[in-house]
Amino acid sequence: MPASPEDSAQRHRISDTSVSLGERLHASRELSLTLARPLTDEDQTVQAMDDASPTKWHLAHTTWFYEAFVLRNHMPGYQPFSDRFEYCFNSYYETQGPRHPRAHRGLLTRPSAEEVRRYRSHVDEALMGLMSDEGSLAPEVKELIELGINHEQQHQELLLTDILSLFAAQPLRPAYQPLTLVTEANSLASETRWISFEGGIKEVGHDGQSFSYDNELPRHDELIRPFKLAHRCVSNSEWLEFIEDGGYVNPLLWLADGWGAVKSNGWQAPGYWEETADGWRQMTLHGLVPLNPAAPVSHVSYYEADAFARWAGKRLPSEFEWEHAAQTTDAANNPANTLGSGTLRPCPASADAPVDRVQQMMGDVWEWTGSAYLPYPGYRPPPGAVGEYNGKFMCSQHVLRGASCVTPDGHSRITYRNFFYPHQRWQFMGLRLAEDA
Repeated sequence: MPASPEDSAQRHRISDTSVSLGERLHASRELSLTLARPLTDEDQTVQAMDDASPTKWHLAHTTWFYEAFVLRNHMPGYQPFSDRFEYCFNSYYETQGPRHPRAHRGLLTRPSAEEVRRYRSHVDEALMGLMSDEGSLAPEVKELIELGINHEQQHQELLLTDILSLFAAQPLRPAYQPLTLVTEANSLASETRWISFEGGIKEVGHDGQSFSYDNELPRHDELIRPFKLAHRCVSNSEWLEFIEDGGYVNPLLWLADGWGAVKSNGWQAPGYWEETADGWRQMTLHGLVPLNPAAPVSHVSYYEADAFARWAGKRLPSEFEWEHAAQTTDAANNPANTLGSGTLRPCPASADAPVDRVQQMMGDVWEWTGSAYLPYPGYRPPPGAVGEYNGKFMCSQHVLRGASCVTPDGHSRITYRNFFYPHQRWQFMGLRLAEDA
């Protein structure tokens, strides 16, 4: 992905609430095309596994979202690009009708990537027409546009993680972006420092004063006992110690379902790791590169994170401990390695940061917590189809906090609740250790 000044300005406009909603919408739509530009049309058609989706599908689905929820309902006279796309590019909205099975999205050779680009242009032209008189838009339309921008940012991250899963399955090990920076292949992670946090009754959740997803609400009190948090995420070098000490062959470290996942999937290391005659290497968006020992471990499941914490004699933080620590340390205003940095990979914690600062909380890797993904007290899903966005998934998943190296700038926040099933690991998922004080 190019990191030109123009691209940086584009990404900044999306998260800058001082510019108009229409400008932010336009910038977000352009960024998706920018992210897809290094890919061939063939790259954009295939999915490597059931959890991932083709790039072409991401570009079309985010377009369908605006067509289905904004243009069809709030722009009189709008003519859909193709009624057939309603079936092809709906994701999981039952109220919007039947849809193509997720696991078979890679079979959609039609419409072509070029037709999907024409679809985006058709919808974007209508959206810009709608936004030409932004001041007269009803509040509910503006809210849908804001949701659409954030929805597209989620798919921009998925676009990159899904293309990584595809390229990792290719024998040529292609690079999405050439690696121009020198990797610290022989560097070592700094020694873990433990930061103490006081307990008490603490407010958590979004305050409702700006955009948030419904699963971040309502703000409420939680009892938090005194705890300590590692100043950085667990590193690759520490994970190597876990492997060498038999972490993947010791059933006593694992939850029952986790041990079953190890055996059925043949896990012996994090996702995208490969052991070669020259040492461990890792498939990245820069291709297959030497493993950086100091960088945060990534592409590990909740089961692996939990097993590592047991092996280390620690535990995963609860999502409320994580949020309280992030608020206390002003994590949102610390430098973050997210999409705008252009690195496209987790990077080592800074050796120059103050000794009492918690690092990497809003970038590098999403951090597994020990918390199940459940509704907050008093939570009610929004009415209508938008209510399917989060609420119906509040079962059998776990919460991750923070952001990753491919999270669009300004998309995440301290109260953001990401969630995945405990066996999934194709995202930039890592962990930070905690212990009781």
